[in-house]
Order: sequence, then C-alpha cells, then structure tokens
Amino acid sequence: MTTTSTSDPQPDAAQQTPSKAQDSTTAASSPSSVTPTPGISPVAEQLRRTVDGAWWELRERARTELAPEDLLGEPGLPVEEQRERVLRQLLRVAEQGYGRVGFPTEYGGTYNYGASCVLFEMQALGDLSLLVKTGVQFGLFGGAVMRLGTERHFATYLEDIMTCKLLGCFAMTEVGHGSNVQRLETTAVYDDATQEIVLDSPTESSVKTYIGNAARDGRMAVVFAQLRTAEGEHGVHAILVPIRDAEGTPLPGVTIGDNGDKAGLPGVDNGTLAFHGVRVPKANLLNAFGDIDDNGRYVSDIESSNRRFFTMLGTLVRGRVCVGGGSGAAAKKALAIALRYGSVRRQFEAPGQEEETVVLDYLAHQRKLLPRLAKSYALSFAQNSVTELLQELHGTPQVDGQERDENAGRELETRVAGLKATTTWHAVDTIQVCREACGGAGYLADNQLGQMRADVDVFATFEGDNTVLMQLVAKGLLTEFAEVWGGLAGPELVSKLSKQVAGGVVERTTGRAGIQRLVDLAKGRDNESAMDDHGWQLSMFEQRADHALETLGMRLRKANKENAFQLFNNAQDHVLFAARTHIDRVILEEAQAAYTEMTGGPAKELLGRTLTLYALDSIEQDKAWFIEHGRLNTTRSRLVTATINELCGELRGHVTDLVDALGIPDELITAPIAQR
Repeated sequence: MTTTSTSDPQPDAAQQTPSKAQDSTTAASSPSSVTPTPGISPVAEQLRRTVDGAWWELRERARTELAPEDLLGEPGLPVEEQRERVLRQLLRVAEQGYGRVGFPTEYGGTYNYGASCVLFEMQALGDLSLLVKTGVQFGLFGGAVMRLGTERHFATYLEDIMTCKLLGCFAMTEVGHGSNVQRLETTAVYDDATQEIVLDSPTESSVKTYIGNAARDGRMAVVFAQLRTAEGEHGVHAILVPIRDAEGTPLPGVTIGDNGDKAGLPGVDNGTLAFHGVRVPKANLLNAFGDIDDNGRYVSDIESSNRRFFTMLGTLVRGRVCVGGGSGAAAKKALAIALRYGSVRRQFEAPGQEEETVVLDYLAHQRKLLPRLAKSYALSFAQNSVTELLQELHGTPQVDGQERDENAGRELETRVAGLKATTTWHAVDTIQVCREACGGAGYLADNQLGQMRADVDVFATFEGDNTVLMQLVAKGLLTEFAEVWGGLAGPELVSKLSKQVAGGVVERTTGRAGIQRLVDLAKGRDNESAMDDHGWQLSMFEQRADHALETLGMRLRKANKENAFQLFNNAQDHVLFAARTHIDRVILEEAQAAYTEMTGGPAKELLGRTLTLYALDSIEQDKAWFIEHGRLNTTRSRLVTATINELCGELRGHVTDLVDALGIPDELITAPIAQR
C-alpha cells in the first residue's frame, strides 16, 4: 500500500448514489472490466470486485492512498502514547481529506452518505483504536450535527469538524442509562430571561460515561438531555456544549473524568462528563426535529414526543451500519492471518510420510476456519445491501412536504440492528477461533490477533447492546409498530401485537423476485433436494424464520393487561431465536442475490460453493430444530454434515483466492506468521 496523493478526495462518479443495476456485481461479471492486481489470480480479482460492491472505486482508492503508517497500531505502547499516536493518525486522515466523506458537498463534503460506511470498513483493516476515534469524530459527533442540526450549525461547525480543527464527543450514554436512551437523566432547562439552555447532571447516575474523545482531546460535545421549557417536558434532545477551552482546560461547570485502562482500544480516550449549571446559547440546540422560538415556546413539526424521539434516533442509524461493517472487516483480517498461517504451518506426519502435515489439511482445522470464512462472505453482501438502503433513505436531503416512507425506515432500522448484532458476534467468535487456530503464535502481540480480539469485544455492546438490538428486530417484524418500536413495556401494546402475529399478519421485510423463484422451485421437495440447491437452502431458512415468528405470536396471544409483561419476558429465548433466524434469512437472500447477478465462470462457481457452506453450516447448527419440526429426517441430517466436510476439503484448494478476494492490502497484514 502506497500513498499516491495527499489531496482531498474530490466528488466523482462514486459520489452518485449507486443503484442495484449499476453496482459492482455488474462490473465484476465482465473479466475485461477488471483491472488486474499484481499477485492475485483473475478469479480472485473478479470475486473481489463482487464482494467490494457498489462503492468498489472508493475501496480501491483507500487501498492505494492510505499508507500503513496512517492506519496501523504499535503494540505494547503505554496508554498515553497510544492516545497520542491515534490522535496523530486521526489528524493525518483528516489532512488527506477522508474526514469529508459523507458530509454535504455544499459544505465541503465529498462522496455520498453510504460511502462513509464503506470507508469505515476499509479503515477497520488497520488499528481499531484509530477506527473508533475516527468514528467518534466524523460519524457520531459530526454525524449528529449533520443529521440533528440545521443550516446554522452546518455553516458554523462542519468545516472544522471535517478537518479536525474542532474535536468533539457524542455524549449520550450515562452511568445509569445506556440502551434506554429515553430515560436519560441529564437536564437541559431553557432560561427565557437569558435565552440560554442550562445543563445539569442532577444525580450520580446521570454522569455521561464511556464517551470517546472526552478524557483528553474533545473540545465540544453533543449532549443528549431532557429538554424542559416553561411549557413542560419535551423529551430527549441534543445540544452542542463546549467542554474545554483552546488550551484544553475544562470550562466552568464541566467536570471531566478519565475511564482509564480498558480491556481493549487503548488509543481511545474514553471519559466521563458531568455538568453543573452550564449555560449555552439557545442556538446550540440541534433543532432539526424540535426548536425553541423567539418567544420561548417549544415548536416541532412532529406532535408526538414518542414519534419525535424515535425519528431523531432513526436518523443516527449510520453508526450501527458502520460498527457492523467495521467488525466484519476485522473478522476478515483475522481469517486472512489464520488461513495464511494454517497453509504453511506443519504438525505431525501421516503414516509413511517423512514430512509433517500442513495443519489446514486437517479437517478439524478446516472446520474451524472455512465456515467462518463463508459467513464473512455472506455478511459482506448483506452489509453492502444495507449500506445502499441507508444511502437511499438517508443519503439525500428530504424535500419540503415530502413524506418519509415509514415502512422502509422501519425495515432499515430492523435490518441494521440485526446485522450489527450478528456481525459483531461473528467477529468476536471468529477472531478468538483464529487466535486458537494459530496456537501460541496467535497470542504474540506482533501477530495482531490478541489486540484485535480485545478491541472488537466492545463492539458487541456499543452502538446498542446486541441482545437488546435482537429484541428490537423481533418487534420490528410486527405490523403497525413503526412509531413505538423501541418500547418493551406496555401490556396493551404486547397484547395487540400478539394477536396480530398469532393471526398471521406479519410483515415480510425481504423477498426479491428472483430469490423467491428459487424458493418456490424448492418448496415441496425438501427431502429430495440436493444439498447444493440454493432454492432448497433458502427454503429451509425461510421455514425456520417464519415458523419461529408465527409460534412466538401463538405464545403471546393470551397476553392481557395483567400478565403481558411477564408473558413477554418469559418468551425472551423465543424472541431472540425469531430475530436471529430472520436476520439469517436476510443474509442468505442478499448473498444469493449477489451470486445470481454474476456471469457464469470459475469465480461465480467458487462463490456459489462458499455460500452453500455458509447455508449448510447454519442448518447444521440448528439441526435439532430442523429435525424436531420435521424439516430434516435423520438421513438428510447426516448428509448435511457430510456435505460440509466435503465442501471444506474442496474449498481448501481455493483458500488463496478466497483470502485474496477479501481485498486486504498485504501491507496491513503485518503479522509475521501471515507473510506470503
């Protein structure tokens, strides 16, 4: 990886919103359209273009322009030196213009909104401390200003945010409230006499905590607080609050703490923030969805406080898209290290052989790594799809008078929540397995896996705790649930939803025509279909997901005001299973859609076998369910396992191409055990 330019990335073809008809799979289907990359095969190159998706040009640009020293960490440095190193790299990334990606072009931004998620994935191939630091600055802090603010904020702050002249924080989480944002305790009281908003942290549990950029570098924070005027309470709103002066000294009334050493991400300065009578101008209220007029009255185009709250949070969905994509990229890098090492490391000789056997030739080793590699491929296509959906729904300004598509918005929120949870869990599991697959060598800091495992751990709980997000997925599948998708409590609500699901009124959030044809062809012949039949695989995923949701509704149908909460609580295992199987179906559908759009040839054939491994591995993990519910007989069940073993042996010979197609620059894989 070499730096070829230090100028700001400028808007070009990649700035236009890509469509399904113009995405990377079309380009990848034509070998003549693929520029050869030295050192990798044409099959790997073609497959890489497909995996890269609609923003493949931006990915290629990042691979060539972002130098390793701008992205990689330095194992073993003390925390303060790690923080200094990460800040230096952040400023370098901004200097190259990458802080501008995803911001409005009229304020100096480049590319489009979805492209910022793609760039986040590419940066995740480096140091994850730097990734989180850039995510806080450009995604959370800058993104909140952009999505929750208006012209007065854009003109004042965006340029300094994009260039890192103004470093900021996203102060939402409190000691007492993380997932339950609606119950935050920090107060923001409007003083009409001075036309100022007064912020206070009234209790110990209201202290903001785990706030990136707070402990050391931040100068301003987007603070989420309960807004109150003389008229009464208006719910959670976001306010821009300066926290340090130009010299880095905390401003009067602002108490700043340091969360100190963490299990991972040593280069991120997470800290605490508390406010004691801190006054800011009324104009600092991020007022896209609610404002205070010149007469001190609260005004909003959204009458319902509940709807206003969830509309506000819905605009911040990009953070979860990025976290899912970033963790998925980290998992790919871990697999690249472990598979390269497994391809050369030898242990034990077979009878009659003098040379010891390469460990990746052992089925047990293949079983550890190859199904996880296959899942990484499948997740890539689902991530590409949700990024395109994000761009479609949030990437262009809303025209005055234009109504938002609430069903599409709910679908996006549901998919993003589920993919974020599924991908981050996959990353935590995969990196740990890769560490074990490399033995003691995987435990050495130089080989990157230990730090990656520590860093990615928190991805499962920030930007939404995964278990809570999966509950949101289950509730997001129910009809007429757009306005209050975040509320667990409420007997009347649970009772109403239970009856809807029990009656079979369930909203399908997936289902492309081409994919549905595959499923329709497979229906009715589950026990006769070949294991590699994509229609049969999709049908199995569909049956599992539909049955899980329908039977969940049956469990809840007796809910009433007295027993609803307990009934819902007692069904949590079922709730999570319904959510997980729905997201699994989404992932396979998107992966198969990308596969079907490719032109036939060796690359498509290799991808098809890889996705079959993903599908069969998922079926094998739920084999008990499929047998219990009559979807598999014992003969077919054994065949699933036998086919997985055969696929692992077959894909073993294509590991180099499959790893190269992930598109990880060699210069970012510094692990000595993974060198070519």
